Amino acid sequence: VAAANNLLAALIDNHIYQGNELSIDPRRITWRRCMDMNDRQLRFIVNGLGGRANGAPREDGFDIVVASEVMAAFCLANDISDLKEKLGNIVVAYDYEGDPVYARQLKAEGAMAALLKDALKPNLVQTLEGTPAFIHGGPFANIAHGCNSVIATKMALHFADYAVTEAGFGADLGAEKFIDIKCRKAGLKPDAVVIVATVRALKHNGGVAKEDLGLENLDALRLGLPNLLKHVQNMTTIFKIPTVVAINRRHTDSDAELALISAACKEHGVNVALSEVWADGGKGGVALAEEVVRLTELGAPEFEFLYDDELDPEDKIEAIATRVYGAEGVDFSPAAYRELRKIRNMEYDHLPI
Repeated sequence: VAAANNLLAALIDNHIYQGNELSIDPRRITWRRCMDMNDRQLRFIVNGLGGRANGAPREDGFDIVVASEVMAAFCLANDISDLKEKLGNIVVAYDYEGDPVYARQLKAEGAMAALLKDALKPNLVQTLEGTPAFIHGGPFANIAHGCNSVIATKMALHFADYAVTEAGFGADLGAEKFIDIKCRKAGLKPDAVVIVATVRALKHNGGVAKEDLGLENLDALRLGLPNLLKHVQNMTTIFKIPTVVAINRRHTDSDAELALISAACKEHGVNVALSEVWADGGKGGVALAEEVVRLTELGAPEFEFLYDDELDPEDKIEAIATRVYGAEGVDFSPAAYRELRKIRNMEYDHLPI
């Protein structure tokens, strides 16, 4: 992914060096280089120094590899042809007239796809107990969709009766993007949702200091529970998917604390299953697995997305902010309206947010 990303960056600069037929404005190049290291000194740089033979000086910067748009396109691609098309559609810069310049105009997509040809094959690994797993792709959830590749998920569904996939960063950011972006684009329909929580995290949400999280504190747990219950509500009332809450149990969790969480979740129509795989391996996950199987047999006949494709981008953003995150509304700044106008002009307004 890093090689494909940086190949595109090199092609942009070389195009400018060779005469700039596309009239790329060096001040409006949006494509950045990347490396597999979070080096803050390289986030904003000036390159192309050292004379004409070394290119044109301009502002640039490095992202980490998982923040590259190549990673996001890679994980949403259905096959090599689809990947090539997605790579070609990447906006890399704007010209002096303000029009977008695409990777395909640099004829970059073929070489980029060739670099990714072998990487597109999912990596098969196994757990300590021999359970197969695919490790494939990892776009950041805070700037992309935060899910593994579509290819790996579909392959898992093909080879097994049950496929479990992770959607990073909670049941608001992670699950919402998994459903509204990945599932929508890949034609997937989840049969059940597992929301993972810990007693310690909920007490921390309730104001307990880190050094005191091992002590029983039912009052703090009550204060932290609304955070978990909002995630439950999102899954069951917005997306209408059967849900179970898995508590990653630690030895410091008291029976009273576990009972309090279970009772609160039952009031919202979901069961709690203890996950003790850290201590007991696969045996510690049997109760959770049985509940997941039960939920999948119920199915999700009412499953729905948060918003329709054809809604205006402002309405999609408002739906996410108000229904998923609980905001009262959304105020758009003048800069945001300019970006939204640009999105419409580029005919991206039908895409998921």
